[in-house]
Amino acid sequence: MKLAVVGKGGSGKTTTSSVIARTLARGGLAVVALDCDSNPNLGISLGVGDEETERLVSMRQALDEGEESHAPTWDTLLSRYGSDGPDGVRLAVVSRIDNPEPG
Repeated sequence: MKLAVVGKGGSGKTTTSSVIARTLARGGLAVVALDCDSNPNLGISLGVGDEETERLVSMRQALDEGEESHAPTWDTLLSRYGSDGPDGVRLAVVSRIDNPEPG
């Protein structure tokens, strides 16, 4: 299942996303949360903490500035740019996904 949460700024997208992600993970599903927001705070809402959220945001900024290379595969993206959150949610802060693998 793939789920996207979209809406106006300040409408609760981050809070809603974190509740859904943690609930599904607690139910035994493998969950990957991608924070694509221009002001990425999903890590804080998921409970990975301020420092880890900032580390992930810094990695995304380095990618955007060409200081890091984009991950060629889904697994590489998660291992290189991901973080494990509470309840088994895997988090990555991304700016774009080029040529996503099906599934």
